[in-house]
Amino acid sequence: MRNWDAVRAFLEVARTGSFRAAALGLKVSVNTLRRQIEEMEDDACITLFTRHASGARPTKEAERMLAAAKRMEMASYDLLRAQSVAADIRGEVRLSVTEVLGTVWLVPQMVEFQRQHPDLLIDLQCSMRPHDVMKMECDIALQLIPPECNDLRSLRIGRIHVMPFASQAYLARYGKPQSRDDFAGHRLVLQACDQLNSFGFERAFPGISQVGLVSLRTNSPMAHLRAVRCGAGIGALATFAGKFAGLEPVDLDWRDAADVWLIYHPDLAKTKRVRLVIDWLIEALSPRQHPWFSDDFIHPRDLPDDVAGLSLSRL
Repeated sequence: MRNWDAVRAFLEVARTGSFRAAALGLKVSVNTLRRQIEEMEDDACITLFTRHASGARPTKEAERMLAAAKRMEMASYDLLRAQSVAADIRGEVRLSVTEVLGTVWLVPQMVEFQRQHPDLLIDLQCSMRPHDVMKMECDIALQLIPPECNDLRSLRIGRIHVMPFASQAYLARYGKPQSRDDFAGHRLVLQACDQLNSFGFERAFPGISQVGLVSLRTNSPMAHLRAVRCGAGIGALATFAGKFAGLEPVDLDWRDAADVWLIYHPDLAKTKRVRLVIDWLIEALSPRQHPWFSDDFIHPRDLPDDVAGLSLSRL
C-alpha cells in the first residue's frame, strides 16, 4: 500500500456504501477519495467496488481484503493510544456526552475541576449520537446505551429518570392533566433523537396520531427543554433538568428511566489525565451525592434545592 489514507478510504466506502458519505466522514473531497481508491486498486491490480443505483458494493476480492484492513485500523488505534499513555496530565481529553447531561449538569461542575487542573483541556462533545471509543472518536463516553465492544471498559454509574414537566405559564393557561386520558386540549413536546426517542409516545398513547397532540418534535434535547420552558407544551425531561429549569412536574403514570454508562479503553485509562477525568465523572454522577442519579425514582419535589453548595439558580 502506498499510504494508510487509501486503506481508510476503502474501509469508509465499504461501511457507508457511498463515495459521497465516505468523503464527508473523512472530511475530504469526493475526488480525493476516488483517487485514493484508484491508487489502492492499482496497487492490488483489482477492482474494489462496483457502482449500483443503491450505492457502491465491495467486489468479492474487496471483501477478502476487508478483514486485513480492519486489523490495520485497530493497529493504528493501538499506536495512538500508546502515544497518549506516554503523555502526562497536561493535554487534551475528548469527552462525549449526551446533550442535556453535558450542558445542564456537567458544565457547571466542570468550572471548579478545571480551576484545579488549568493545564487540562476538555474537548466536550455534546451529542445524542454515540461516539465510538474504539475508533478513537473520543477518549471517554457517557451514553445511555451499553457498548457492544468487549474490548472496552464500561461502568454503569447512574440512572436518569424521566417524567413530564410543564412551565407555570402553560399550566396557568391550559390547566394540569390528571391522567393520560385527560389530554384533550393539551399539547406535547417530543424529542426524536438517538439514545432517547419520543419518551415512549407510542406506549403512552397507543394508536393516537402525533398530529393534533404534539406541537413540536425536535432532535435537540436542549431545544426540547427550551420549548417546554417557553410554554410550547408538556414535555418529558430528566428529573434533575426539570427541577433545575424551574418547571412543574406533571404527575402521570408515564415515566421512564435510562442507565448512564461510562465507557473508555483500558489502555487510555493508564494515562494520568484520562484517569483523572474518569474519576471526576464517577464523582460528578455519584448517586450518593446526587440522588437524582439513584436507581430508585425520587420525585422532583423531594430533590434537594442546592448542589455542592450552589443554588439551582446558579446551576
